[in-house]
Amino acid sequence: MNNVDAPVRDAPGPAGPGDRRSGDLQTLLDEGTRAVVDDGDLRTGRDRFERAFRIAESVGEERAMAVAALGFGGLWVHEHRTVAGSVLLESQIRRALELLDPQSSLALRLRIRLAGEGDYRNSDNTAVLALLQQARGRQNPMARAEALSLAHHCLVGPEHGALRRALAAELVAESFRTSRRSDLLMGLLWQTVDMFLDGDPHAERCLSELRGLLAEQDHLAVGFVVSAMEVMLAVRAGRLDEAEALAKACTERGIAAGDVNATVWQAAQLVTIRWYQGRVVELVPLLSEVVNSPTLSAVDDHALAALAVAAVTAGDRRKAVSALATLCGHDLGELPRSSSWLVTMHGVAEAAYLLDDTATAARVYELLGPYGHLPIVGSLAVACFGSAHHALGVAALTMGDVDRAVTHLRDAVRQNLALGHWPAVTASWERLAVALVRAGRPDEADAVRREMAAAAEDAAAPSPTTGGPGGEVGQTPDGHGEVGRGADGQAQSAAFCTRLGRKWRIGFGGRSVLVDHSVGMLHLVVLIANPRQEIRAVDLVAGMTALDGAVEPAGVSGQRTLDRVAMREYRGRLARLRLELDEFKAADDIERAATAQAEHDWLVRQLAGATGLGGRARRFPEGEERSRVSVSKAIRRALDRIAVADPVIGDHLRHAVHTGVRCSYWPA
Repeated sequence: MNNVDAPVRDAPGPAGPGDRRSGDLQTLLDEGTRAVVDDGDLRTGRDRFERAFRIAESVGEERAMAVAALGFGGLWVHEHRTVAGSVLLESQIRRALELLDPQSSLALRLRIRLAGEGDYRNSDNTAVLALLQQARGRQNPMARAEALSLAHHCLVGPEHGALRRALAAELVAESFRTSRRSDLLMGLLWQTVDMFLDGDPHAERCLSELRGLLAEQDHLAVGFVVSAMEVMLAVRAGRLDEAEALAKACTERGIAAGDVNATVWQAAQLVTIRWYQGRVVELVPLLSEVVNSPTLSAVDDHALAALAVAAVTAGDRRKAVSALATLCGHDLGELPRSSSWLVTMHGVAEAAYLLDDTATAARVYELLGPYGHLPIVGSLAVACFGSAHHALGVAALTMGDVDRAVTHLRDAVRQNLALGHWPAVTASWERLAVALVRAGRPDEADAVRREMAAAAEDAAAPSPTTGGPGGEVGQTPDGHGEVGRGADGQAQSAAFCTRLGRKWRIGFGGRSVLVDHSVGMLHLVVLIANPRQEIRAVDLVAGMTALDGAVEPAGVSGQRTLDRVAMREYRGRLARLRLELDEFKAADDIERAATAQAEHDWLVRQLAGATGLGGRARRFPEGEERSRVSVSKAIRRALDRIAVADPVIGDHLRHAVHTGVRCSYWPA
């Protein structure tokens, strides 16, 4: 291998005859170089360079020690996440520096690596940028290339976009001086990342160029990041089932590359997918593990924010409040501005909304304000939650500033359309409708809902559903989420439910009571919205547990959640309801319009939850008994809370709500 292609430009020459350990040393250095530079095999590189360092130290080869320490650091900063791993890397670098001429190129490269590691952990860039300036004055292109790449990695916060792009372009130019293919790949990769982080409409052009180079010769580490971007793009396109399959393949590729982010990114991708599927409640156990994982970056807080959202959505307010308090600490503004900062702020805004935490929402709004023009993209473009205006709109809505929320959410819809992020478009539409109603503009809210319904019916695109991050259950034109007083309109003998922030108002016989949001309450809402109708337990849980029939894992039956006849009838009823809504509104018949709107919204959610990739019908897991038990328990817990708050309403619901394989609500 040509020396100019290796990260060991100053490596020692071949060992003398009979010097077996020196021969082993050179072999290990060569193998480590090939692994990292040519193949992107970080695991093999770490193994070879660690062994080489031990041998070099034992035989007193200080230059080989320096080369091995550099190689052990890898391509990225903070590859060594555990305490033991990071301490080992730093000790190797400092030991090698003690033995080198401080003015040598190897010493400069070691100082650059040490500065990059420290700056990244401290969310700083001062030291590494200063050393980059020194490297620019030296006649060593590899020192400049390494400084450019490491400095770029320390500048992935949202405030450094222009500087990042300049560094990435400089690295591409420098790669033709180092003649190392890995420098060219890293330069193009950083350019692609920057374009996605900035919402550049030409980002996929740069990605295509990178794909072409990888097709000529693969590089595991860079290819892993590219595969993660493919997951992000599938989510944007609304192909959530495909995205989940791609995420699995991406994880396997990351493991093959030996990248510490393999499982961390998998969790982030799953959070994104479940977020837009309305199934984030399923992630509480996973996120509870991830927040304490030693492989999670020291400056990555997104998992804790996601845990707060998942916990409150699942009805565990105590866990959610604790997670949010831990995240906010003394001041939310003290969180490191890392590559996951925007995603974290998005999660905090959502958690504050779900918890009615106006103070936290106000702080998020203040911190996120300068970045409304950016998309919320995490890490190296591995996850995207759409426009930052969405989080700003949610924060404004929590604060009660509905006019400002409307403005931000309209901007979010526009930017999400430009990004081609269809699940995010739907989520912003849903929150926009809520904001418009609260702003006293119900006609505009109706127009938004009609647009949403048309998109859901025409494209059968996955979107946030009941209980999910973007979902508002049972919203009606008055914006309070009243979901019905019985099909016959006899409110005096039937209960009704009204959504008030993150609580539900249950009313009956002139009485009403506020109850916290929970999964059981969601089931009750559907039953009360459809009085005297039997609904299967499996249909009530289908939004969280349905799997697409294209790939049927063990335990999934071939029975559809909605058969073709049912879906055809639902779509026909939707068309008739649209006509009825126009007639009722023209006649100023508010009560009948509200009832029709409630049925319309319920049907849209049922169709969205029952269809998957390409509009195919979803299928539900086998075992109606499991569904019966889970739904019955959830409803029973909700009824217990209602009865404690108001025994009269609780007694009515205990007698009127029937659970089992089929569930129903039968008012007197």
